[in-house]
Amino acid sequence: MLCRVAQIRRCAAGHNQTISQATTARHKHTLPDLTYDYGALEPHVSAEIMQLHHSKHHATYVNNLNVTEEKYHEALAKGDVTAQVALQPALKFNGGGHINHTIFWTNLSPKGGDGPQGELLQAINRDFGSLQKLKEKMSAATVAVQGSGWGWLGYDKDSGSLRIAACANQDPLQGTTGLIPLLGIDVWEHAYYLQYKNVRPDYVKAIWNVINWENVTERLQNAKK
Repeated sequence: MLCRVAQIRRCAAGHNQTISQATTARHKHTLPDLTYDYGALEPHVSAEIMQLHHSKHHATYVNNLNVTEEKYHEALAKGDVTAQVALQPALKFNGGGHINHTIFWTNLSPKGGDGPQGELLQAINRDFGSLQKLKEKMSAATVAVQGSGWGWLGYDKDSGSLRIAACANQDPLQGTTGLIPLLGIDVWEHAYYLQYKNVRPDYVKAIWNVINWENVTERLQNAKK
C-alpha cells in the first residue's frame, strides 16, 4: 500500500512538472516594432505621443496579457473554472489592447493620405457613396465614442460589405462583432491628448492624413479569402 501511495505521488509530481514546463515554454507575446520613426507622422501625430503610446501603453498591454495568460493556463491545468472565468475580463482588455494596437500601427504611414485605389476604392464607393462620405461617417462614429474606445472600418464576411463600427475600451472588433478589422482609429485620450487636448474631432480629422491605404487594401484582400 505504501509503495502504491509513493508511486501515485511520483506520478503527480511528474505531471505537475510537465504542466510547469509547458507553461514556461508557452509562447510569449511581444511588442511589435514600428516600420517608421516616432516622429515620422508629424505634424499630424507628435513624436512624443507615438513614443508614449507605443513603448509605454502598448507595452503594458503586452506585459499584462502575458501575465494573465500564464495565470489562465495555470487555472486551466488545475481545472479551476472559477479562476478561468474571473480572468476573462483581463484577457479581453489586454488581449484586445494588443490586437487593436498591432493593427493600428500598420494602419498608419508617413506616406499615407493619398487615398485608396482599386478594389478598396470600389468597395468604399459601393457601400458609402464616396471616400469623403466614408470619412464623414467613420469620423462621426469615432468622435461619438463615449469615454475611451475605437472607431473601425470592418469587413462583413457574410454580406461581403464594408461596415463602420465603434467599440468601447479595448474590445477587439472581430472578437466582439464578427467584423474583420481593416482600419482602426484609437480615441483613448493617450492617443491624442498631449497634442490635441480635449478636441477629439481635430485629432480624428488629422489622422486621415497618415492612413496607410495600402495596408487597408491588403487587409481587405486577406479578409475575402
